[in-house]
Amino acid sequence: MTILGTASSAIDSDVSSMRLFDMHCHVDFAPNAASLAAGLDGLGVSAFSATVTPEGYERAVQELAACGNVRVALGLHPWWVAEGESDGANRALERFEHLVGSTRFVGEIGLDFGARHGASREAQERAFDRVVSACANLGGKVLTLHAVRAAGAVLDALERHRATEGSACVFHWFPGSSDDLQRAIRLGCFFSVGPRMLATKRGRAYAQAVPRERLLLETDEPSAPGASLEAGAWRGLLERALVDLAGLRDESAADLGMRIAATSALLLEDDSRLEG
Repeated sequence: MTILGTASSAIDSDVSSMRLFDMHCHVDFAPNAASLAAGLDGLGVSAFSATVTPEGYERAVQELAACGNVRVALGLHPWWVAEGESDGANRALERFEHLVGSTRFVGEIGLDFGARHGASREAQERAFDRVVSACANLGGKVLTLHAVRAAGAVLDALERHRATEGSACVFHWFPGSSDDLQRAIRLGCFFSVGPRMLATKRGRAYAQAVPRERLLLETDEPSAPGASLEAGAWRGLLERALVDLAGLRDESAADLGMRIAATSALLLEDDSRLEG
């Protein structure tokens, strides 16, 4: 089932031939991560690959070291933040703080106050505050952010530490209110948009409202540790998201794709130039 009438048309040849950038995914979740990354590269896909723990980041950096099309990000996902101040949670946070100076790319980080994870809210907030503080103090980072029923709290932390002044902050599948969205836009945040976001009414409305220079693409694939996705299907998800996004915004998919690709390529450069 397509999202829009325009999505049923064939992918334009200009879109099918351009390099696409997946700005929120989890390549390391795949059991064949390095070969998958090579397959994506062969199909013209570059990736910002978020991890969920510092230990996972260290493994992924080694496994994907030869994959020039993948930037591995240092993560501390709120789902992996244990309730309370357990020794394990503290060790993970301390390891994050030790590693963050060695990479420009950070994520997945954030807050999740949904029903399944809301019990650890206080622990999440303490950990996230330290993560954002560490990133803001160093500057020059690209952060991919998770926020479930917590967009306002995530924005509060970014503002408190002035994180958006020296780093690029990317909301993955923005879930907040329309007021939160406008606040994030004013702060200069970026927004990665994928098929799951575009499958919702609110997601489509938000995708229309974001300035084009702040738009990015994402798949959020593979969906879980141990899962995988064939490289051609992965490329197809990005192409379809771009075509659907362009249709929503009444723009040329090729023109919008080139703008998004330019923004993504700049963010993925391994230096400190973050201007949009």
